[in-house]
Amino acid sequence: MSSAPTIGGRPLEPIDDAFAGRERRVARDTPTPDVSATVRAAETPQSRSVSLIIIATILVFGALYFARDFFIPIALALLLSFVLSPVVRSLARMRLPYPAAAALVLALVVGGVGAAGYALAGPVRVWITEAPVALPKAARKLRAVVRPVEQVSRAATQVEQATGAATSTARDVVVEGPTLGNRLAGTSAAVLGGALEVLLLLYALLAVGDLFLQKLVGMLPRRGDREKAVSIARATEESISGYLALTALINVCEGAVVAAAMAVIGMPTPIVWGALVAVTEFVPYVGMLAMLAVLTIVALTTFDTIPHALLVPAIYLVINFVQGYVVTPLVMSRRLTLNPVAIFISLALWWWLWGISGALLAVPLLAAFKILCDHVESLASIGAFLGERQESERRVNVRVRLSEIASRRRSLEVAAVEPGPPPPRD
Repeated sequence: MSSAPTIGGRPLEPIDDAFAGRERRVARDTPTPDVSATVRAAETPQSRSVSLIIIATILVFGALYFARDFFIPIALALLLSFVLSPVVRSLARMRLPYPAAAALVLALVVGGVGAAGYALAGPVRVWITEAPVALPKAARKLRAVVRPVEQVSRAATQVEQATGAATSTARDVVVEGPTLGNRLAGTSAAVLGGALEVLLLLYALLAVGDLFLQKLVGMLPRRGDREKAVSIARATEESISGYLALTALINVCEGAVVAAAMAVIGMPTPIVWGALVAVTEFVPYVGMLAMLAVLTIVALTTFDTIPHALLVPAIYLVINFVQGYVVTPLVMSRRLTLNPVAIFISLALWWWLWGISGALLAVPLLAAFKILCDHVESLASIGAFLGERQESERRVNVRVRLSEIASRRRSLEVAAVEPGPPPPRD
């Protein structure tokens, strides 16, 4: 008769009994849940405020998404009013009435945009006329590059067709949608209607001067809140107007450089590509990718060899890199310090909510929200998160890393000096 296995003279208990004993010990050590304490914690003002904030955030974003046709013109008009209000106030200080000053400023802006559009209409019309012939030419040149991917796609399509033919005999029904002309006509009408709405609302905001701000501030009950609201509005207007003015100047200069470079290497209608660069650069990341794709396609339709065609997007990437990492940091300095991750998240959010209009408004709206957080004490941490890393934060991180390195070095030195534990005896 064999004896039970032992370790150190102690018999081993079965696995099931060992787990059962462990579960009994855990059950004895685990405290009984206090339901009343959980209910009291959920009923505290802090918990209720967090729940209300979450519900309000969901409702606000839902309203912004489903009522975007209503909110987009208002947001664009408010943004443009931040840019043009300083000019209108300067004219008003010269004894020009606010309505006349607003009309003069809007006439100059609309006239400048119209003149630029008229100057670009001819080259754009030429390129659109040649596009049906040029695009297949670009496709043939790209086919040599993407032939392996095309072969895999063709094989997958054949397998899918064979499977579909074996499992289904139903006929395909082709539903014809609206033609391209109808779509362009509908889009043009919607754009013109939205632009007219923005202009009318913008004129109303500029013509009344500070009346709209005074009415909003007058709704606040306490004097301190009214003063803080005025300071926030002024800081937002100053920061956004300065940011947009400098951004427009930088984008126009980049467009001019791109147009000159395209003219040197022989690209047709270089002024069109320079103007498109100046406009699309207002949308971070997406504008650069869109221009890269457009210039690549046009270059493939223009030049005979692929290396010569790829020189066009390469030159644009170099110019964009210099603008983004050299010129913009030097010109902007500390005017509007935003976290690049926050910019990307804001761009993705507003693109999802409002499309192209949201992408144009993403950075200004983020800047306005950061200014609000900087002026409200309870939101200061969010404002610090949205900004770039400050020099003090860099010094703190360096000190923390140096202290960690010194502590690790001391521990290694102590471990090398002190003797280790004696080896176990058999």
